[in-house]
Amino acid sequence: MVIKMISLILGGGAGTRLFPLTEQRSKPAVPIGGKYRLIDIPISNCLNSGVRRMFVLTQFNSASLNQHIKNTYHFDHFSVGFVDILAAEQRRGSEKWFQGTADAVRQSMRHLINQDYDYILILSGDQLYQMDFEEMARYHIEQGADLTIATIPVVAKEATAFGLMKVNEKGYIESFVEKPPMEELSKWTSEVSEENKNAGKHYLASMGIYIFSKKAIRKLFKDHPEAMDFGKEIIPAAITDQFKVAGYQYTGYWTDIGNIGSFFEANIALTDDIPEFNLFDNRKPVFTRARMLPPSKFFGTVFRHVVVAEGCIVHAERIERSVIGIRSRLGSYSVISHCIVMGNDYFQKLEEIVYDDEIPMGIGKHCIIEYAIIDKNVRIGDNVVIRGNPGKLEDHETDTYCIVDGIIVVKKNAVIPSGSRIGA
Repeated sequence: MVIKMISLILGGGAGTRLFPLTEQRSKPAVPIGGKYRLIDIPISNCLNSGVRRMFVLTQFNSASLNQHIKNTYHFDHFSVGFVDILAAEQRRGSEKWFQGTADAVRQSMRHLINQDYDYILILSGDQLYQMDFEEMARYHIEQGADLTIATIPVVAKEATAFGLMKVNEKGYIESFVEKPPMEELSKWTSEVSEENKNAGKHYLASMGIYIFSKKAIRKLFKDHPEAMDFGKEIIPAAITDQFKVAGYQYTGYWTDIGNIGSFFEANIALTDDIPEFNLFDNRKPVFTRARMLPPSKFFGTVFRHVVVAEGCIVHAERIERSVIGIRSRLGSYSVISHCIVMGNDYFQKLEEIVYDDEIPMGIGKHCIIEYAIIDKNVRIGDNVVIRGNPGKLEDHETDTYCIVDGIIVVKKNAVIPSGSRIGA
């Protein structure tokens, strides 16, 4: 049976919790894993699941996201596949930008008129996971559901940040609450596997991944025209209105890239011996822009648990537990530990590096950088010390860097003079 499904990927709001990485780009355009963007994750999951029609809904700082999608996702003339941008727009009868997740989808429904589909898959653009949406769609059909929500077991510490639900023995959701306070958590424990119980994961959280049947989503939008958000309004309304709302329990790796701390941890976790998120999978590849870069080049550097992208020139003395992005230049005798170096958008000319008075792009000589995120096109001079200390440094912002949760984030295009000392 062919499942006629189309995907809407939500580009997110202003991305304030990922600032300053979202100062000049939208959340889905934030680089991850050395060579990818966050938007590559949901798009790759769709392609690997046979979902080849995708709309990406954007609103804030979308120029770099638009450029990445335009340069990356090309389908041949004989394919029905596409990845199109749907930007928030003012029009007659509606002068407001997207007011929430449900409002973004509602305003975009008119663009689906010429599409042949039975189901809408709604995804977030800022999560890290590998999931088979065809399997979820088949479960949705078997359950005869109007709406299916992907769920994942979580511990109490994480539960208050998500929508929680109660699922009955037949797999249907009987009640749902969005981000309950800690004192009410005891009411929201669910029946989970022994393995999850032993891990303290007693709560079923919404992953923000939904499959709606076409008729159901249209009726919900018609009956609740003022509803702006799926978690706060549409999902509770669907349960109250006695729609069939099913829970699809996912057991693989999934993390929400909601803030600087989770973004940092998700990247560093890629350097584990066997990472939970597998970039080295022939069956479920992560797609991104093919840049045709030269191989990376190393000069006696000692590496311990490091992911290095293409086009890098590395003279550093030692790098450990770090992700090094495309076209990175790392100077002699420098030591880099627990860092995300996003790299550069282009190669500098040799004469610029040798003869210009400006600090060249990249990290200079004799630098020590720990627990930091170095955004793109940063210029760090020689003898610079940047030392973050997660949970120990106070949040702080300057023109060139921010300290968030003890992690030092050097802003895109920033220049850090030689001899600078930042952090602990």
